[in-house]
Amino acid sequence: MNVLIVDMTHGGYVLASEFAKINDCNVFAWDIYHTLNHEQIKTLQFRGIKLVDNLFYEKYYQKRSTTEKNDKINVIAPVHCNLPYSADMTHHEAVGFLLKDRINVPIIEITGVKGKTSTLAMLKQIYYDQNPLILSSVGVEIVDNGQDTILQKDISITPASIITAWRLAEDFYKEKKPSKHDVNTNVGICLFESSLGGTGMAGVGVITNIAEDYSISQGNSSASKAKSQMFRSKIVVCDQNSYRWIYSENNYYNQLLTDKKINTYSVGEKSNVQAFNIDYGLYETTFQVKVTGLQTVHGKCVNNSFQVKTFAPAQHHLENTLSAITASLSLGTAPSSIIKGVKRFRGLPGRTSFRNISSAETYFHHIKQNKSFFPKKHFQSNDQTINIIEEINPGINVTAIKKSVAMIKDYENPALVLGGSYGVTCEEIDEDSLLAFLGQIQHDLYIVFTGELGKSLWEKIDEKFMYRSQIDQAIKLAIDEGLNNILIVYRSNFADLSKR
Repeated sequence: MNVLIVDMTHGGYVLASEFAKINDCNVFAWDIYHTLNHEQIKTLQFRGIKLVDNLFYEKYYQKRSTTEKNDKINVIAPVHCNLPYSADMTHHEAVGFLLKDRINVPIIEITGVKGKTSTLAMLKQIYYDQNPLILSSVGVEIVDNGQDTILQKDISITPASIITAWRLAEDFYKEKKPSKHDVNTNVGICLFESSLGGTGMAGVGVITNIAEDYSISQGNSSASKAKSQMFRSKIVVCDQNSYRWIYSENNYYNQLLTDKKINTYSVGEKSNVQAFNIDYGLYETTFQVKVTGLQTVHGKCVNNSFQVKTFAPAQHHLENTLSAITASLSLGTAPSSIIKGVKRFRGLPGRTSFRNISSAETYFHHIKQNKSFFPKKHFQSNDQTINIIEEINPGINVTAIKKSVAMIKDYENPALVLGGSYGVTCEEIDEDSLLAFLGQIQHDLYIVFTGELGKSLWEKIDEKFMYRSQIDQAIKLAIDEGLNNILIVYRSNFADLSKR
């Protein structure tokens, strides 16, 4: 067997190392972005991996049609990589090939444009008592008999990170001394967040949404096409709008969707899992769930109805909740466990959360200490409780901002603190569209810009909005102006924000 692993930057280093463990497998590695350091190069060479370049790739394809079967090379590349010839396998498929016989517990994989990390955080709460192994943009984590352990921080959600996560879990349980109080002695379920698709290993594969179908591979493909790899899962969960308008009515996906089990969810629309009778609240939202014709991995058909209470202050948060509920039902999980799990979910630190504070200084003290985002004490300022909703997300876009503003603007004395950084993700924000929206809502709430994104918006807009370079100054300004319901929309990684 011969393989050429393309792209050492986005997980190829891990894949090449893993393929090198297979007997009689000749591994070639192409560092297409030239990011390998000297130590990594030495390690690959020590493992018998041959480093090649574009000339090797081009020469191989020039003579591929006449190459003997035993000399053929399987080219493995990321789904977003723009190569002149189609790869034989994506990185996602390679991970499935390498791990399919090693993981023998249920797997839920999650992809999508928005809501992946939040959905996974809710699934963690639902399966908290089952020793879940969790891979997310937050890191690799395991819950072992009720104890949370971070196995690795600052990990990407490229598909190869699933290999890293599983290896870390194996090492964790090899080194752990069993206790007589342990109910479980190994990983009970895997919850994997993955960018741009799925590996095909999952019992349940989730596409949270295609909120924005951005282009990849230098315009030759799209997010929806890449994420359609998730349809190789046993059962696929998808939001109703994305499934209807992008997948089910597109002839391109006809063959892919043949004989597939699809469970959809929506707020208000007809789908397999539907939310209705919704009572939104900043701290807790209550709604009814109607389940119709949902298919499980065990071949059962579920029709049911139950009430849910959780942290979901706006519609896009509720959609994330429905994604987690639908995935859990698809895996055959009892509604009682789902109800209990999502009720425990109180927001995601560094993404979406709610808190009461007394001042901007109090707010940033909590961030710098990285303490609970839900202090039980209600602070007061000028006889008013200051409510802060945080939307801190590297991939925040105009659609999400609109939904968040719709949530806050009907409350008394609302304010929007808006800003962040550029270059946090490859997908930048549409400033013109955002400015048009801000013009529409300028009389509905007080707006303060902050950060480099905020400065760019501030300089382009004609209205007399306020700007503060630092986010704590922006929050303090809103508080000083007497605003007590403050929405912070900040385009950043939480780790970057906490250092400010």
